[in-house]
Amino acid sequence: MALYFYYVNFGISLLLALVYGFIFHKRFDASIMMMTVLVPIINLGFVMMGLSQTIDTALLALKLTYLGGCFLLVAVMFLIFNTCKVSFNPYLRVGVLLISTTVFLTVLTIGHADIFYVGIPDLAFADGAAYITNKHYGFMHTVFYGMVVVYYLATLGVIIYSFFRKKQVPRTVLILILLSVTIAIFGFFGSRIFHQSLEILPITYNLGMAIYLIVASRLRLYDVSDSVMETLVQKGDTGFVSFDHRLRYLGSNETAKEIFPELRGFAVDHRVTQYEAGQDRILPLIEKFNENEIENATTHFDIGDKVYLLRIEHLRIGGRNRGYQFLITDDTAREQLLRLMKNYSEQLEQEVEEKTEHIQQIQNRFVLGMATMVEGRDNSTGGHIKRTSDVVAFLVEELKRAEYPGVDETFCRNLIRSAPMHDLGKITIDDAILRKPGKFTPEEFEIMKTHAAEGARIIAEITKGTTEKEFADMAIDVAHYHHERWDGSGYPCKLSGTDIPFAARVMAVADVYDALVSKRVYKEKMSFEEANRIILDGMGTQFDPSLKPHYLAVREKLEAYYQGLGNKD
Repeated sequence: MALYFYYVNFGISLLLALVYGFIFHKRFDASIMMMTVLVPIINLGFVMMGLSQTIDTALLALKLTYLGGCFLLVAVMFLIFNTCKVSFNPYLRVGVLLISTTVFLTVLTIGHADIFYVGIPDLAFADGAAYITNKHYGFMHTVFYGMVVVYYLATLGVIIYSFFRKKQVPRTVLILILLSVTIAIFGFFGSRIFHQSLEILPITYNLGMAIYLIVASRLRLYDVSDSVMETLVQKGDTGFVSFDHRLRYLGSNETAKEIFPELRGFAVDHRVTQYEAGQDRILPLIEKFNENEIENATTHFDIGDKVYLLRIEHLRIGGRNRGYQFLITDDTAREQLLRLMKNYSEQLEQEVEEKTEHIQQIQNRFVLGMATMVEGRDNSTGGHIKRTSDVVAFLVEELKRAEYPGVDETFCRNLIRSAPMHDLGKITIDDAILRKPGKFTPEEFEIMKTHAAEGARIIAEITKGTTEKEFADMAIDVAHYHHERWDGSGYPCKLSGTDIPFAARVMAVADVYDALVSKRVYKEKMSFEEANRIILDGMGTQFDPSLKPHYLAVREKLEAYYQGLGNKD
């Protein structure tokens, strides 16, 4: 009867090993694998002991059964620590294995030395099976008992601690493991206390193993990251393709094969120099990835009406960089949204530009109308606004062509727009002074000089709240400082040199040049030669000397322009 008991338990242990192989997953704890191997071996030891006809055979079988006490409980302890996420120092882990191995080595001395057993026990038979009797234990057997108790207490302590302090550890798993450990300890000590001829350890080991298989299955359910990742890899929207550093194909998931059907014909470990499934995208991406030494690189590509995002990363295995991992995701919805947003943004920007341009045109016409109204009150400056604006345009175009520092397209546009506003302050001057046909008295001239500051004030009010701050600031500067002189003798602030805003310095040249070559009520127009001499003489005193070469560059254009006006000024 006892022999059949051992046979049945051995068969059950093999069946449990097959179940483990059926449900095996690479993320199973290694301790469960250790148990799956040990339990059938231990059960085989009990079968061999029951079949023994000599003491030597029985002692060999006995030594196999001690694998349970030396290593099975260690595997259980390691499983508990890992499951409960309790840190176990690697050196302590190695120490535990060394202690268990040392104790098991002393088990192998049974029948040869008085270390684990003293003397040689006897072989007896009962219920059709052999068993060992008259065992006399040595000091290492006491150490063995102490080791088993310590392992059990450590395991029990971690379970109790985790049950009350670690809410993320499944309570069901803790209870199952506690049950299995308790059954094993009961079987270990119970068989020595209650029954000498029949070992109940085989059935306790099998019960424990069955419980650990249930635990393994449950642990996979609780590992959310693992289950989600496996689902994403196999059935998700992301395709995975792997290559080693020599561009040997390692594998891909089903999603990648749906995107690139050519992958189905690829042989694993085949080196691909021309990657048929998108070689024009993947190989250049690898080159970019390697050259820039970046963490990842991405590109988009179209297949039919789909837009895919291709990303490359290092293929890391065991902390080492072993090759390339390509991730391919359907980015169609995002790209369509981005394109829609881009089109909408461009359309909105175009509408804003059109509205802004329309507002600018209204503003320009308004300002020009005010300037024309002022000019209409001043019978000495007819056509002055248009002419000075054209002269400014000649000068700034030359400055831009010569790449004068700070003169760009925006500067040119803003100064040309500002030029008609330079005398806007004259609207505040009394008609008796503004329309006087002759020269001003000193008192009248002082009043006349106030038009510069007044013009700046009016423009500031007109442009208040505008989004074109750069233009508004330039228009204010031009009106305020176009009568300042390089040597500091101008008005209204007596600024000198580069303290005078550059736009006002350019305006000053245009303003004076037009005044010289145009007819006024109090003077005749000058010849181009005489006007040119006065302008050049003023470089460094009245005008910015850096403008001299640029003025000379447009001199012929200016003279041709005024000749084309037919001298109607």
